Amino acid sequence: MSKTDPYAALRFKEFNIFLLVRFALVFGWSMQFIIIEWQVYTLTKDPLSLGIIGLMEIIPAFTMALFAGHIVDQSEKRNLLAKCIAAFSFISFGLFLLTWPRVVGDWTVNSVLSCIYGLVFFGGFLRSFFGPTIFSLVALIVPKKVYPNAATWNSSTWQMASVLGPAFAGACIHWIGVHWSLCVVFGLVISSLIFLFKIPPKPILNPKIGEPIFQSLKEGVRFVFKTKAILGAITLDMVAVLFGGAVALLPVFAQDILKVGPEGFGVLRAAPAVGAFLTMLVTAYIPISRHAGMKLLIAIFGFGLCIIVFGISSVFWISVIALFFSGVTDGVSMVIRQTILQLKTPDDMRGRVASVNSMFVGSSNELGAFESGLTAKLMGAVSAVVFGGTMTLITVVTTGIVSPSFRKLDLTEDMKAHESD
Repeated sequence: MSKTDPYAALRFKEFNIFLLVRFALVFGWSMQFIIIEWQVYTLTKDPLSLGIIGLMEIIPAFTMALFAGHIVDQSEKRNLLAKCIAAFSFISFGLFLLTWPRVVGDWTVNSVLSCIYGLVFFGGFLRSFFGPTIFSLVALIVPKKVYPNAATWNSSTWQMASVLGPAFAGACIHWIGVHWSLCVVFGLVISSLIFLFKIPPKPILNPKIGEPIFQSLKEGVRFVFKTKAILGAITLDMVAVLFGGAVALLPVFAQDILKVGPEGFGVLRAAPAVGAFLTMLVTAYIPISRHAGMKLLIAIFGFGLCIIVFGISSVFWISVIALFFSGVTDGVSMVIRQTILQLKTPDDMRGRVASVNSMFVGSSNELGAFESGLTAKLMGAVSAVVFGGTMTLITVVTTGIVSPSFRKLDLTEDMKAHESD
C-alpha cells in the first residue's frame, strides 16, 4: 500500500490523533524555546547566555538518554508519554510565572536567569524520554508496511509545528509580550495531553521485562554500533548539527546584525522548518530510499553551504532564503535517517536505539548551540557561523572518502521486505 499511496499512514485513525498530539506538543515546545531565547538575550545581551541554554538542556538529556531508553522498552508507551507531557506542563507554567512581574518582584536578573536555566535543565531530563517514547509509540499504531510513510508524515508534522511555532512566538512576543506568550505555550501542552488519552494503551512487546539495566543498555549500544547504516547516518547528522548550529545565534543576528526585531526573528527561526516541511511533503510522493547514502551526503553538504551563506549575509531576505534551503537539505537528511531507524530497528529495542540516536543527534542540537555561543563569544557571530558551515563541509567530504559503503547505502530492499510483512 505504501508503494502507491502517499497517505497510507493517514488511513489509520489513531495515527491521525498521534499527529495531533505531536503537533500541539512540538508547536508549544518550539514556541517556548524561542520565547526563552529572546527573553534571556534581552536580559543579558550576551551570546554566551544563549549557549548556556543549550548546555543546560544537553547535560541531563545526554546523561539520561540510555537509561530512558531502557525504561521506555520496559514500559507501556501511551501512559509513559502522558506522564512526560504532564511534567512538561509544570515547566511551562513555571516559566510563565518567572516572567510575571507580580511574582518575580524585585528579583535580580541573575536570580531569574538561574531559575530559567533550572527549568530548562529539568526539560532536558524529560526530553531524554520524549524521543524514544514517541518513536516506539508510532510503531505500535501503524503496521510495518507503512513505517516509511508514517516516518515521513511524523517528521512532516514535527516540521510544520516547527514552522508555525517560532513564527507565532515572534508574533506573540510583539503582540502580547513574553509573559502571556508563555501562557499560550502552557495551554498547548495541556491540549496535547488531552488528545493523547484518545489513544488506548498499547502492549509491551519487549520479551525481556525485568532484564538487568546494564545488560539492556549494553545490548542497545551494541546493536547500533554493529548496524553500520544506523551508525553512519546518525554520526554524520550529529557532526553536521553540532557545527551547523547557526539557529542558536538567531537572536544576535535579528537584533544586532540584521536589525529586524521580534517579527523578523520569528521569520528567520521559521525559515529552515518551512523548507524542511515542504521537502517532506514531496518525499511522501517521491520516496528517496534509492541511493540513500549518497543523497544524505549531498543533502548535508548543501546544508553546510547554506549555513555559510547565512553567516556572511547582511541582507534580511538573503538570510531567509539561505535558512530556507538549509531546511530543504535538512529535511532530506531527516527523512532518510528516520526511515533507516524505523526499518532496521527491532520492536523490542526501539526505545534504546532511539535513545542512542538522541544522544548522537538530538543532544548535538544543544551542544551545537553551546558551541555556537562560545565561538561567537570568541570570534564574533558571523565568523562563528561561517566556521560551523565550513566544518560541516569538511565532515561530509571526509565521510564520503573514507566510507565507500555508506555512499552505496540503498534502502529499496528493506522497504520491499517490510511491505511484504
